[in-house]
Amino acid sequence: MFMKFLKDESGATAIEYGLLAALISIVAIGAMTTIGTNLNTKLGAAGTALT
Repeated sequence: MFMKFLKDESGATAIEYGLLAALISIVAIGAMTTIGTNLNTKLGAAGTALT
């Protein structure tokens, strides 16, 4: 029973998928934040030019 427990890797696989999903989420949030800041700057300049 103990050897079967040591050979079972399903928990490790789930943790790896969880870490991968977290990493992808962090990268996506960073990219969206950067794009949002740049877009806000561009739209602010366009709004100022129109007034």
